Amino acid sequence: MTRSTALAWARATVVVAIVALLEILCRTGIIKPLTLVPPSQMFADLYHLLVAGEITDDIIQTFLEVGTAFAISGVAGFALGALVHALPRLRQALDPLLAAWYAIPLFVFYPLLVALFGLTILPLIAIGVGFATPAMMIATLTGLDRVPPVLRRVARMHRLSPLTTIWRVILPSAAPYLFGGLKLSFAYAFIGVIAGEFILSGGGLGYGIAYAYESFENHKMYALMLFVLLLAVGVNAVLQGLESHIARKRSRQ
Repeated sequence: MTRSTALAWARATVVVAIVALLEILCRTGIIKPLTLVPPSQMFADLYHLLVAGEITDDIIQTFLEVGTAFAISGVAGFALGALVHALPRLRQALDPLLAAWYAIPLFVFYPLLVALFGLTILPLIAIGVGFATPAMMIATLTGLDRVPPVLRRVARMHRLSPLTTIWRVILPSAAPYLFGGLKLSFAYAFIGVIAGEFILSGGGLGYGIAYAYESFENHKMYALMLFVLLLAVGVNAVLQGLESHIARKRSRQ
């Protein structure tokens, strides 16, 4: 058994143990139903919501918002990171802002975003982009900083064109940091959109959770929370698997 497989089994064991413990505590009444429903009940409630189609519109809206914010932040964050890396003076000016970016409460700009984009999903997408883009920029800067100078010299010795150097030398060397940035970008886009829906929207999974909470619909609330958790873990696992696949391909070359 490889180290990565052993770690995966260890994580799965911990998750199963936590779920089993919560199930026992809820079923025995140690944790009251008004506080938390059993995990098995959450899965059952989620299944019924999905089959009945009650949350289909909310899922579509959240997927659209998160997916759009993630795509924009991934592309824009990489492009801006590469630009800032190529301009040292601009980087010196932006470094303090990037370091303090997540201390800025972006939700205070929601009225301005509504004035610019109207009462649509665009303000929520903008919040997601605002949360996620700096993470991708920082990851890009870090990845480009970590490219060994000897690789650039070898590329010059072989007279590679700038585009070939970027494609065959720089990007493969910076890939681990770029994939780390993509995972962070998705996480921040997801957090920004869900939080925005929770307090500012009239639709989406975040709105559904908030509405169920205010209506004392515990079963629906926990089912939606479980769906959000499974979605975030699933996408992160896909990105992690893609990163591992590329790393294995690189190691064989």
